[in-house]
Amino acid sequence: MQAVILVGGEGTRLRPLTYETPKPMVPLFGIPFLERTLRRLRDAGVEEAVLAAGYLPRAIEEHFGDGARYGLRITYVIEESPLGTAGALRNVAEHIKDTFFVLNGDILTDLDLRAMLAFHRAHGGIGTLHAIRVDDPSPFGCIVRDAGDRITAFVEKPRRDAPTDEINAGTYLLERRVLDAIPAGRSVSIERETFPEILSGDQALHSFVTNDYWIDIGQPAQYRQAHDDVLDGKLELLAPGGHFWKIGQAGLPANLRPPVYIGSGATIDPLAVVGPHVVIGSGCSIAAGAHVRYAVLWDGVRVESGARVSEAILASNVVVGHEAVVEAGAVVGHEAQIEPGTVLEPDARVSAAEGIVAAEQVSSV
Repeated sequence: MQAVILVGGEGTRLRPLTYETPKPMVPLFGIPFLERTLRRLRDAGVEEAVLAAGYLPRAIEEHFGDGARYGLRITYVIEESPLGTAGALRNVAEHIKDTFFVLNGDILTDLDLRAMLAFHRAHGGIGTLHAIRVDDPSPFGCIVRDAGDRITAFVEKPRRDAPTDEINAGTYLLERRVLDAIPAGRSVSIERETFPEILSGDQALHSFVTNDYWIDIGQPAQYRQAHDDVLDGKLELLAPGGHFWKIGQAGLPANLRPPVYIGSGATIDPLAVVGPHVVIGSGCSIAAGAHVRYAVLWDGVRVESGARVSEAILASNVVVGHEAVVEAGAVVGHEAQIEPGTVLEPDARVSAAEGIVAAEQVSSV
């Protein structure tokens, strides 16, 4: 069994986190997101993963190698220019032998891939698309199906009164012949071009609807929400080397406000306050008088005395200076330094290379 993972995007919505880190390598509780995807595929019986890569591919290849330590083979196919979802699949066609999974590289879900494969084999057709129900389908692409789960229409970003609340969840199971219908050498959208063309013919696409956990982590708010959901127990994830502190847990330090995750080697001064809903990466240090809440800190972050971090994301080796304030929605890139006394106001973006992206969002106390 094979799978294609679409990891070619530049992750522009996650900048500045992705200036130096390709989106598939963005960590989730200390583990690159793509690694979690590969382990799910292996556990579902997939033997080879084809990575359709484009942006900073060397970082991905150096980390994952040939895939042996993850229990599968990894093949890398690099796009010279963006090809879209279907174009990326056409670009890897020579490596695909039979029925294969397609996964978007920024979807976090606990979908049972074996169950999806069984559904596909039972229903036949040229492909099966995973769908989930949402309260508001308007930001997504909707799937309309008949009583036999055969897809009859796609509705892109409908109004709130859409004909269905079932959206395209970004995991597909396709027959090899789908690739022959995709034009080569240009950008092609599988959602807007390929799938509608299939519907216009006599080939069947089916919808596999589940109520599994699902979130697109391609934006900062959703990326942080995914961490909150794990802390709240909505999704179980392996986080080796660290420790989850939960509400009511015995031995809870007085300065922690659970739920909190603390990575290996992190140090928190007894006079600092951490939590609730905080992820502290490995090797971080939180000094006396600092307060960190509703935040995700990557490895090696240093929050100095009296500083406050709230509802923010700090990439690796960031330094938040003495009595500095990082407000809600701020995203701080690798190795950036927030000078003592600085206030990053809501939604500020900071990178070490470019400085503060929105200067008007910064003040000094």
